[in-house]
Parts: sequence; C-alpha cells; structure tokens
Amino acid sequence: MGNIVKIDNITIGKGAPLVLISGPCVIEDYETTLEIARFLKELTRKLGLPFIFKASYDKANRTSIHSFRGPGIKDGLDILERIKSELDVKILSDVHRIDEIAAAARILDIIQIPAFLCRQTDFVLEVARAGKPVNIKKGQFLAPWDMLNVVEKVTSTGNRQAFITERGTMFGYNNLVADFRGIKIMQDTGWPVIFDVTHSIQLPGGAGTSSGGQREFAPILAKAAVAAGADGIFMEVHTDPEKALCDGPNSLKLDTLYELLSRLMEIRKVI
Repeated sequence: MGNIVKIDNITIGKGAPLVLISGPCVIEDYETTLEIARFLKELTRKLGLPFIFKASYDKANRTSIHSFRGPGIKDGLDILERIKSELDVKILSDVHRIDEIAAAARILDIIQIPAFLCRQTDFVLEVARAGKPVNIKKGQFLAPWDMLNVVEKVTSTGNRQAFITERGTMFGYNNLVADFRGIKIMQDTGWPVIFDVTHSIQLPGGAGTSSGGQREFAPILAKAAVAAGADGIFMEVHTDPEKALCDGPNSLKLDTLYELLSRLMEIRKVI
C-alpha cells in the first residue's frame, strides 16, 4: 500500500481521498489572506474535499530584488496562526532558513521544503527533526527517481511523515514541462505524491523581473494529474490574480474553482 501521511483527520496517500492544498502564493495582508482561506474552506466543505491552507510568509526566491516577498516570519506566522484558529484549518507554509524552523514548527501543521532547497542536506535534516509532516517540493532540476534520496534524508531522522510535490521540470529557458510519468515513479518509492498545478504552468523569470505563467493550461494539467493517480492537488489562487503581488500569472481565480474541483473529484471516482 505504501506510506501514508496523517494530519489529524486528513490522510494523504494511496487509498485516501484526493486532498487539496491551496491558497495565495504569499501573504499580502490579513484581510485578503483570510478572505481566500474562508472561501476555500467553505467550498471544500460543500464538495467534501479534504483541505489544507497554504500561504508563504516570505518568498525568499523571488526573481528580482524589488519583488514583494511577504510580511516576514513574525507578522506572517501571526497571520497564519489567527487564520488557523479562526477557521479551524490545517496550515502549510515553506521555510527558507534553518533559523526559521523552530518558530514555524510551533504554528504550521506541515512544513514545506522549497524546490530550490530540496538538495540542501543539512537544511532538509533540520526541517525533518522538527517532527512535523514534511512536504518536499521536487526540484525542477531533478529526475523523479532522485527524490528517493531526498525522502531518505527526511526519514533518516525518524520522521516518516513525508510526501513529495511535483512542480514541473525545467525545459530550456524560462519554461517548465510536467512529465506525468513522474507521479507513478515517485509513488513507486512508497511515498504520497501531490501535483502542483499552478507552478507547473509557471514561466520562471519569463516576465524579466518576475515569473510569467499560462493559467489557461492549469485545468488540463490538473485533470491529467488526477487521472494519473496523484494523491492530491496543490494550486495557488487569488481573489484577483491580475493584481496579485506574487505569481499572479499562474494563480487561479476563486470563482473558477468549483467547476474545476468538481471535475477533478469525478475523475478521481472513475480511477
């Protein structure tokens, strides 16, 4: 059957219901973040879809020095803690430095290792030692089978609450492709695999001082990933993607989600 990850009443892995990890790329302010989280919770409640809220308090890997990074760890974690308490949702966010891990682990239900940092051994080990479930974003420079080595770093600490998120592979300059063989290959290592829809249609650095994106292809990739057997879907969303301060071109608008998620659940039932 392979390994599963449990976060209270949410189970991720083979045989479990499809799970949604979603939210804005970055925390812009409390009100906007709360509005998105509340919308997602209500929508997934209606659909009966397990839901984990995701937002970053600091995007340390933005293209330009002038790009908006977020409110920072202190204010950002305060906002996530308020949303977690007010809405009773599970929270996922990413950490970028070892000295952030302890503070983040006090608030987060799942700690995310960013794709660019998944090869940093000491960093991966310290995240795992926090004792929280770990979402490892697959580096866009890695083959699917390389992720077994990354997961082994996590499990070497005794932490077996790990899953992998596919987010596309670099294909030339400023472009990503999604190889759906990778879902099966990584699941065959024994670990749950999430498919990151919106980062897979990103154009890294494609807008010069920021990344571009092709959100019109997100529904196609999402449906293909669920049909290929992904254990969950990761997508970044916004009330107004055109005005989003981070990853707007590849974020989905809230009012498009009901139809897409309904279709994904129908595909899941078929397979």
